[in-house]
Amino acid sequence: MPSPVTIVLPKKESVLYSQFWDQVSSFPGGHKIRNCIQCGSCTGSCPISHAMDVTPRQIVALFRAGFLEDVLRSNTIWMCASCYACTVRCPVGIRVTDTLYALKRLGHKKKILPRRVPVSALSDAFCTNIRTYGRNWEVWLGLKYYLRAEPKKLFSLDLARFALRLITRRRLALRPARVERIGEVRAIIDKAVAMGGL
Repeated sequence: MPSPVTIVLPKKESVLYSQFWDQVSSFPGGHKIRNCIQCGSCTGSCPISHAMDVTPRQIVALFRAGFLEDVLRSNTIWMCASCYACTVRCPVGIRVTDTLYALKRLGHKKKILPRRVPVSALSDAFCTNIRTYGRNWEVWLGLKYYLRAEPKKLFSLDLARFALRLITRRRLALRPARVERIGEVRAIIDKAVAMGGL
């Protein structure tokens, strides 16, 4: 009987793996990622896998093969719609969505982000909005994203027309509105950060 193959990881990957397992241990059943049978149910269930550069099934395969930095640089973990279809349909009970969020937290913490698609800029702007106003403010979200991702599009006539239509139909607020009791929202966020959840 052949002996099992042992993968020796470079030091940087080894550190990433250790920190990833710390993230995964924060939710029940996180260790089940080791049980993946590569059936593809997660990818087949995902409504946006067609737009991902690496499918959810491939994410697990790359992770197990020792390519964690490549996983963190993919756009997949940032595009997840959080619908949990992959988790529901996994025959071995892997919490795929929670695992993708663990990868996202690790990538954000280590500043290992997708090179071509700055989706983390959108996430950062959204989190800043929630902390500041208690709700999303689409103008700031869009501005921050386009300034980082595609600055030329800010001066596009199509974007200007679209924004004007939204404003005239009262679908786009030019000034942010803060929720009442914003301190409670911030307390929830602070508690989540303290628990290592964000």
